[in-house]
Amino acid sequence: MIDYLRLEVRRTLRDPSFVVFSIAMPVLMYLLFTNVGAVDGEWKTASMVGMAAYGALGSALNTGSGVAEDKTLGWLRQLRITPMKPREAVLGRALTGGVTVLPAIAAVLAAGGVVNGVRLAAWQWVLVAVLLWLGALPFTLLGMGNGYRLTAQATGMVAVACNLGLSIVGGLWFPVEAFPRWLRSVSSLTPSNRFAELGRSVTDGGPPALGAVLVLLCWLLLFGGYAAASYRRSARTT
Repeated sequence: MIDYLRLEVRRTLRDPSFVVFSIAMPVLMYLLFTNVGAVDGEWKTASMVGMAAYGALGSALNTGSGVAEDKTLGWLRQLRITPMKPREAVLGRALTGGVTVLPAIAAVLAAGGVVNGVRLAAWQWVLVAVLLWLGALPFTLLGMGNGYRLTAQATGMVAVACNLGLSIVGGLWFPVEAFPRWLRSVSSLTPSNRFAELGRSVTDGGPPALGAVLVLLCWLLLFGGYAAASYRRSARTT
């Protein structure tokens, strides 16, 4: 499984579209949103976490595109006749998604510290990165579920729709406080909102909120069940 993980990570990081849309785009959007008009330091910090979460979200969902391409090429069928067990193949893909979200998180955090002058304690920088890394797992499972269930083209379209929808409604681009009251209520139930809340609670000097952790765990179970069901379905049809 380690060899499989190494192979998939290399494949993903060599993809130019992944580098542009999952790493460069969040950095550029972050710098744009925080350097146009009058912006205070508090928003630069909050936006940094939101855009790092946005980059991690896009990277995690992108895992599904690789799954769908493997299914189309017959690679998944080949994996099933290797000694590697199905759960190891699924776990290898999930770990791949876990590794590939790190460059997006690191790039945005670096832009915040180096370009925008965000100042945090060393433990805060580390904890924000770790929490965003762990918190991206539900989205990796969602992307995998889409990849196992849909065609490569449909997986890419659904990933873009999920990325934009969850980012906007979850408040990764704009402050949730600017939303209407009903939309704020909806936003608090989305995994993307609670995902970013993990990091923002640390930059505010506090521990991760229990409510954020519980909501993310619920989505983790839901998306995990979706990924498992989609994998079993693909095994019957490919």
